[in-house]
Amino acid sequence: MTDLDQAHATMEAAPDDDAARLRFYERLVDTELFILLGAEAQGDQITPELFEIEDQKFTLVFDREERLSQFVGRVAPYAGVSGRALAEMLAGQGVGLALNLDVAPSAMLIPAEAVEWLVATLSHGPDETEARLTEVLAPGGLPEAVVSGLDRKLAIAAGLARFAYLAAATYEDGARGHVLAFVDAVEGAEKALASAASEALTFSGIEAGVMDVLFVRATDPLAAHLAKVGLRFDLPEPETPHVPGAPGMNPDKPPKLR
Repeated sequence: MTDLDQAHATMEAAPDDDAARLRFYERLVDTELFILLGAEAQGDQITPELFEIEDQKFTLVFDREERLSQFVGRVAPYAGVSGRALAEMLAGQGVGLALNLDVAPSAMLIPAEAVEWLVATLSHGPDETEARLTEVLAPGGLPEAVVSGLDRKLAIAAGLARFAYLAAATYEDGARGHVLAFVDAVEGAEKALASAASEALTFSGIEAGVMDVLFVRATDPLAAHLAKVGLRFDLPEPETPHVPGAPGMNPDKPPKLR
């Protein structure tokens, strides 16, 4: 059973639980999906195979290559892309996702309206602001859903920073909140890390959640203080890069719809 299967089972077992539904969609956007194509890819251009089900258009996607092969039963062109990138590609196309049909417990139809909602949810990115900290303390009062959400998000941010600290903070204007400080982030990874933190809040189901993101070097005095009071998250070391053979499976060059 895959992570997506498990998240789907949890959602199905509690249909009125908004948090369970959000966790499923979080897993969907973070999962590499394999799309059945109607024709071989032309460079970075792909044409998904579309099916009409109950007067709606869907493209077939699977969370494992072998599941796609099992469903199709023949050699067929396909592309691999993250659920996040796929949703963004399909935005405005009126096309839904037919996920793992007939080959997995997570089989379901995700209508175009849900794809549009997902894209809108992902678009709520972090805002860049300036605020002066006056005190940094041990974190407290954050729901477990936020902490576990951060743990999941940072587990897939391999190699983008050494680690991160979550702490409570007081600001110069008297406001209180929490900060997530990334230590020794890779140059250029700041936006991706801030977005990961923002998504952890969004998919935790916490309304009006606020958490600022900082970037510090290990040699900064603030990093030493955070090591004493903060909750530490270790980011995994990056795996040896794998160059996939299937079209669209290079994460740095996602395919484009034709």
